[in-house]
Amino acid sequence: MNTQEIAELHKQYVMPTYAPGLALVRGKGTRVWDAEGNEYLDFLGGIAVNVLGHAHPKLVKAIRQQAARLMHVSNLYFNENQPRLAKALSERSLGGKCFFCNSGAEANEGLFKLARLWGHAQGRHEIVAMTNSFHGRTLATVAATGQTKYQKGFEPMPAGFVHAEYNNLDAVRAAVTDKTVAILVEAVQGEGGVVPAKPEFLAGLRALCDERNLLLLCDEVQCGVGRTGKWFGFQAYGIQPDAFSVAKGLAGGFPIGAIVAGPKLSDVFQPGNHASTFGGNPLACAAALSVIEAIEEEKLLDHAAAMGELFMAQLRKIAKKFKFIMEVRGLGLMIGMVLDRPAKPLEVLLREKGLIAIATHDTVIRFLPPLNITAGQVRKAARIVKAACAEWTARGLA
Repeated sequence: MNTQEIAELHKQYVMPTYAPGLALVRGKGTRVWDAEGNEYLDFLGGIAVNVLGHAHPKLVKAIRQQAARLMHVSNLYFNENQPRLAKALSERSLGGKCFFCNSGAEANEGLFKLARLWGHAQGRHEIVAMTNSFHGRTLATVAATGQTKYQKGFEPMPAGFVHAEYNNLDAVRAAVTDKTVAILVEAVQGEGGVVPAKPEFLAGLRALCDERNLLLLCDEVQCGVGRTGKWFGFQAYGIQPDAFSVAKGLAGGFPIGAIVAGPKLSDVFQPGNHASTFGGNPLACAAALSVIEAIEEEKLLDHAAAMGELFMAQLRKIAKKFKFIMEVRGLGLMIGMVLDRPAKPLEVLLREKGLIAIATHDTVIRFLPPLNITAGQVRKAARIVKAACAEWTARGLA
């Protein structure tokens, strides 16, 4: 099928919740091809999902072998991959226990339930989330999200969430009441425009939670699994939450989500409190284990940090040449180029020139390449950005 045929079929049978711009049919490493055979450099990675790029041999092998052996048995039975994955995540983070599900929104929903159950006996249920945040598309996660555009038309929002200004410790402190059970934060706000937390903000949140006997919850759905150059974004700040959610890159493209809890919360959920039919299935866990192994074998945490520094340095050089680029910010390979105007037209122009990125928060071009991106590919992407900015200027759009 060509792009037009795919688009027509999509229009006829798929609900129009997205507006796709390409029909991608194949990927290898950091490259993808559309239905007409055009090649692109993929600096979006399925929105922070494809941490090993496309068709990584280790991940493909793990999925093939597990699919031929055992895909699903339900959580009424043990499967060896689930505790192995829980051990791998726990040892790399909080030293506690895990609950597995299928997506980031589902992981965050479970995180909210875990916090509420912990605080129930004390009559506490409210969660302080941040303005500009994003936590998912279910009703509860939309209520937690600090951007009203995602809530519009779905009111009334579920109760139990209040919002305080991100990177403003005084505002968070003022939002805490005797009903507060937890504070929810992203180490780097992704959908909010790639905004890293200030070190003193996260440290202050940890101290505030300790002071008021609150839970500190981190949403690591987008900034986890090596994206920032650490296993998890909060580790770049030297703090530990009481629990966090993770998904997206965890299985390199195969759907999975997880709650990772420290010892304080490890045994709050008991049989009957929470569940997920597909959560922790053998196939998803085998995929995730192969991703963790590949990241370690290929030393991709340090590599992601180095490639992120290289790309941001390249983008900052470009920013000096074009006045409409206001800032380049990010952490590791989670990078935003901030414009003084809507970014969507530049996203389209980049794609026309062979580079896939995404406009977010109206004025930001967000880059989320795989962790195994090469220096040559980083420089090629920078050349495309420079050429696109030059053409944008020449067209009188900038």
